[in-house]
Amino acid sequence: MAFEVGSILEGKVTGITKFGAFVSLPENRSGLVHISEIAYSYVNDIHDHLSEGQGVTVKVIGIDENNRINLSIKQAAPPPPRPERRFSSRNGGQGGGERRGSSGGRRGMGEVSQAKGPASFEDQLKQFMASSDSKLSELHMNEKRSSRRGRR
Repeated sequence: MAFEVGSILEGKVTGITKFGAFVSLPENRSGLVHISEIAYSYVNDIHDHLSEGQGVTVKVIGIDENNRINLSIKQAAPPPPRPERRFSSRNGGQGGGERRGSSGGRRGMGEVSQAKGPASFEDQLKQFMASSDSKLSELHMNEKRSSRRGRR
């Protein structure tokens, strides 16, 4: 049996370290499941998810030049369903809306104009980046002005 990237295999956890778990594979081979490839959720302690001797299904995600096999448990199974997003009823079911704060009508970070309905993520990101760039250049100009005042 040749080990190829993408292969799904059955194995047994033989050792657990702080960075991952070693898994014995067919043909007296072994591989490592990095801590980031154990579960779709954050893994603080591997012992919360795996124990030595436990049988696991793994996917081969890489084989390096030294023939070390990198494995994934989470990629061997379908991802869990994403929870349904609920919107606050105080905004009428919409996420956001135009707001005016103490900035005298200028929108601050995190404030999005939505006159026509919710903007796409890309539109919100573009708007945030433009606002951020503007604020950074304004801050930089203010720093230059104040540093010049200190000199004589």
